[in-house]
Amino acid sequence: MTAQAGGNPSASRFSGIARDAGKGAAAPLIVLAMLAMVIVPLAPLVLDALFTINIAMSLVVLLAVVYVKRPLEFSVFPSVLLMVTLLRLALNVASTRVVLLHGHEGPGAAGHVIESFGQFVIGGSYVVGIIVFAILTIVNFIVITKGSGRISEVSARFILDALPGKQMAIDADLNAGLLTREDARARREEVREEADFYGSMDGASKFVRGDAIAGLLILVINLVGGIGIGLLQHDMAFGDAATTYVLLAIGDGLVAQLPALLVSTAVAMLVTRATREQDMGPAVRKQVFGQKRALIVAALLMGLVGIVPGMPNLPFLILAAVIGYAAWQLHQRETLAAQQAESPEDTTAAPSATAELSWDELRPVEPLGLEVGYKLIAMVDKSRGGELLARLKGVRRKLTQDLGFLIPAVHVRDNLELAPGQYRILVHGVPLASGELHPERELALDPGRVFGPLDGIAGKDPAFGLDAVWILPNQRAHAESLGYTVVDAATVVATHLSHLVRERASELLGHDEVQHLLASVGKATPKLVEDLTPKLLPLSVIVRVLQSLLAEKVPLRQMRQIVEALLEHGAHTQDPAALIAAVRTALGRFIVQELNGLDPELPVYTLAPALERVLQDSVSGQGAALEPGLAERLHQNLSDCVAQQESRGEPAVLLVPSGIRATLARLVRHSVPALSVLAYTEVPEDKRLRLVGAIG
Repeated sequence: MTAQAGGNPSASRFSGIARDAGKGAAAPLIVLAMLAMVIVPLAPLVLDALFTINIAMSLVVLLAVVYVKRPLEFSVFPSVLLMVTLLRLALNVASTRVVLLHGHEGPGAAGHVIESFGQFVIGGSYVVGIIVFAILTIVNFIVITKGSGRISEVSARFILDALPGKQMAIDADLNAGLLTREDARARREEVREEADFYGSMDGASKFVRGDAIAGLLILVINLVGGIGIGLLQHDMAFGDAATTYVLLAIGDGLVAQLPALLVSTAVAMLVTRATREQDMGPAVRKQVFGQKRALIVAALLMGLVGIVPGMPNLPFLILAAVIGYAAWQLHQRETLAAQQAESPEDTTAAPSATAELSWDELRPVEPLGLEVGYKLIAMVDKSRGGELLARLKGVRRKLTQDLGFLIPAVHVRDNLELAPGQYRILVHGVPLASGELHPERELALDPGRVFGPLDGIAGKDPAFGLDAVWILPNQRAHAESLGYTVVDAATVVATHLSHLVRERASELLGHDEVQHLLASVGKATPKLVEDLTPKLLPLSVIVRVLQSLLAEKVPLRQMRQIVEALLEHGAHTQDPAALIAAVRTALGRFIVQELNGLDPELPVYTLAPALERVLQDSVSGQGAALEPGLAERLHQNLSDCVAQQESRGEPAVLLVPSGIRATLARLVRHSVPALSVLAYTEVPEDKRLRLVGAIG
């Protein structure tokens, strides 16, 4: 009873396997059927049906290309092109067999489709039929197929050459916080699919070219072979044989050339489409017929031609009137749009009397600000397509996740005192960095290895000082193929802001931000926060400790460990320097992992014994301060060590005793920012050290 109620598991499994096999068997069966048409003779009725299906499929493919928004949305097109071409060639072989075997029986021996196409085009003149077929073949082979093949070849080469630059741009946007990991993964997948698609289209265009050549050869074979068979095997007169077989050959060729012309046009339209998403109909209407001046000039020229004596005046004058009416309608729409954009009335009312001054006139200074020249206002205006505000929001999200506290909002305002394309970044109202932009251009960065120069405006990357060139947007593909990393103006500002915030993160962390951090820790472990402040340590001491950590590039993501370390050592001292050293020791594994990842070996430099004694004496007050010459040589040696490590792709780490770590870190913080100064106690016990050299 149980088996009957539950059914037979083996039978269910077998039916599922059969169902899956049935779903995947359609494509192989279609391919086998098309190959069978080359060998198995087909009746004229079947040929009529297959020729009709072939024309319908070609028309569907053409319309699918017209209505698709992006070429990548039709990524299966190369495979579809192969299938359609294979079907057409199989039908050519099958129809050739029927024409040569049964052509002597009359024009209807190969089916009504071939007969109808032949009689319609020939129109009683076989010479005209052959000329029309030759013209169609020339148009298909020389104009459409050759052009689309060249475009596919060039597009594939440019896409593959630009692949490294696009990958670097995606990585740069990810590091700047403009993309999430999921967005970056989707962008990389799209770049890979684009390269695969255009590479496949480069090869698939050869199918169309070979099909056009095959159609021409098959026509010649049908003509020569048919007339020869009619004369030698069926004792037909030369005129009768020519009449019959020319009709059949031209009809067969046209039935094949019409779908081939449709598919060739579809290929050409697809490879000439832009990669961005857009509907073809509205794009053509806007870009071709949306230029008012072009329509006005065209109407005037057509009108002038229409009044010339001896010309067909009426058609030209009618067409001039139609184009002029279209230009007038376009002008009316532009005027209406401009009137709607303008405010019909001034909503601001003048104050009746001068208000008395109050303390409200003193506005607080924003922690983070961005001032732009008037030429850059469009970049922050969403109604005009400005993307800067969205980029800044992405930068804030990325920095908040990386640094461990909420980055304040960026207040953007215009400043007429700046140059038109200039901007500057302010922290607590103090300008700290500035840059010059060309909003109508894009910045091509030289990552260190490029394969040629670019035409444009020479410049520098404001964030990292890399050599760069401001280029026009239509030069982007060429620049990426040469190895440049190309970013737009909004990305330049966002990257500069991100770099500056990482450098000045300690200045953006205040008492309010620390209160929020402690509150977030207190939600999970309220007892820790209650015992820490204000019972054990004042809030100002905790702020000082956290600011010092950020100044030394230590994020605050491990806030619970920081609180526990402060609780452990706050009972013995309230000296911020001692507490910072204790917290860094507790975060040693996290600090080292931020520098070196999961690599089990950490490359380090150490101090020569003599220099170490000098620094210890200087810190303890037993010796004189460092001589300017000694400090300068120390900076130079440390800079050389950093350059060597960067060339090896390894972090630059200086390992020193705990007593001099803070002093040495302050000494090199701004002169050698890429150097990380660690104390011996901050390195985990299981981390292997590799001594690279000693600083003397």
